[in-house]
Amino acid sequence: MTTDEGEELHPFARLTPDTVLDALCALGLEPDGRLLTLNSYENRVYQVGIEGAAPVVVKFYRPSRWSDDQILEEHQFVAQLADCEIPAVAPCQIGGASLHHFGGFALAVFERHGGRAPDLENKQTRQWLGRFIGRIHAQGALSDYRYRPALDIETFGHEPRLYLIEHQFIPAELAPAWTSVVDEVLAKVARAFERSGTLRQLRLHGDCHIGNVLWTDAGPHFVDFDDSRSGCAIQDLWMLISGEAEERALQLRDLLEGYRDFHDFDHRELQLIEPLRTLRLIHYSAWLARRWDDPAFTLAFPSFNTTRYWQERVLELREQSALLDEAPITLY
Repeated sequence: MTTDEGEELHPFARLTPDTVLDALCALGLEPDGRLLTLNSYENRVYQVGIEGAAPVVVKFYRPSRWSDDQILEEHQFVAQLADCEIPAVAPCQIGGASLHHFGGFALAVFERHGGRAPDLENKQTRQWLGRFIGRIHAQGALSDYRYRPALDIETFGHEPRLYLIEHQFIPAELAPAWTSVVDEVLAKVARAFERSGTLRQLRLHGDCHIGNVLWTDAGPHFVDFDDSRSGCAIQDLWMLISGEAEERALQLRDLLEGYRDFHDFDHRELQLIEPLRTLRLIHYSAWLARRWDDPAFTLAFPSFNTTRYWQERVLELREQSALLDEAPITLY
């Protein structure tokens, strides 16, 4: 799609409200015209009213990010969790399929699930979360992903680093400092992975932060498995802890107390918390860079790609370098 001046528009520019409603009509649903845009940058997600029924949530996947095989692997994993009465929100089966196509977009429809953020200051909440993450991982360990990538130093470290350099996102005056500190922390991350040895890889949620857990009086619901990958179990735990070292150790003890009711935990993974945090920081900058042609990103992240942004990233990674030199978190 182009403008009158011939400028190429982002693919999501074609995703108008009429397209959203027409897509649901094509699936045999009857939208009543109520359309609410939900918070999502990677994809486009809407709550849509349905005649005579509860509203649904429809997700339109970002073109060219995942293949159909990769999306379906995620759907199958979440459906397996739901079949085991694990509170993960799986896509609806419509006409025997969970993945659909309309107007050049891949899409899926979900039941609407409300909730609030979990109270991570509460010990019982942390234990409860740990039990459900343990159940997710017990299921995730039963088979491997065939099409989805792994979360590792290559995909979250070296490849994002190369993308940012080759596409010249780093200001010239900061490029030497940024490259130097990135290379420094990646070397330390590599040594941490070597020290940990061969660890079990399993299917993960992949992005298990507080925003992807909805809490109700009945407990948690895990949503948005869009970033699901193979990796180490600690990836789905470390983003739920915060604060000083003693606080983080206490929080992680509670999570693991519940977790171990359903799945074993290899304590060698504790030394990967700061390495995984470091990889996430590098990957996040490259994620923003890859999406910089999307107008939604330029509006939501106005400070990205400014000199100040990259100065802050250099300082952030220097702090991470120091943390990578510290002893891993201890639980006892």
